[in-house]
Amino acid sequence: MPSALIIISQTNFNETEFSTTKQILSQKFNVEVASISLEECIGMKGLRVKPNKTVKDALKKEYDVLAIIGGSGCFALADYPEVIEIIRKHAEKNKIVSAICLAPAILAKAGVLKNTMATVYPIDWAINLLQKEGAHYMAKSVVADGNIITSNGPQSAEEFAKTILKKFEK
Repeated sequence: MPSALIIISQTNFNETEFSTTKQILSQKFNVEVASISLEECIGMKGLRVKPNKTVKDALKKEYDVLAIIGGSGCFALADYPEVIEIIRKHAEKNKIVSAICLAPAILAKAGVLKNTMATVYPIDWAINLLQKEGAHYMAKSVVADGNIITSNGPQSAEEFAKTILKKFEK
């Protein structure tokens, strides 16, 4: 069975984005959840999720899909070299790399959005970061450009996850 890795922040990840993406991807993928540590992650509304592995451990494996969940705490993930490394590794191997809400800003920081159409949660600093890192910002709910899929927030979580499935089936 193909595999997907969902990365969430230790605190303040978006529960809707996480739950919807995990549920839909689980239809076709063996889904694992990773974070910076194995400590329980706490969502913006209090949902508690125990990761299967750390991002460092996830680096030892190759996944068909990488999905990074947004939320007010997600950009802290950009401070961890292992997160940047796993994004770059999957992008270089032309695997599906996806991010929702504020998480596309992490893809920008990893340098994988150059000359790529992308979206992000519509807040100035995030849009500016995407553009500064060479992305072509589009004010859309979901944007797929090659194997990079970005989405602008929880209201588009279902469309985001279904776009990942469609892209994988091609």
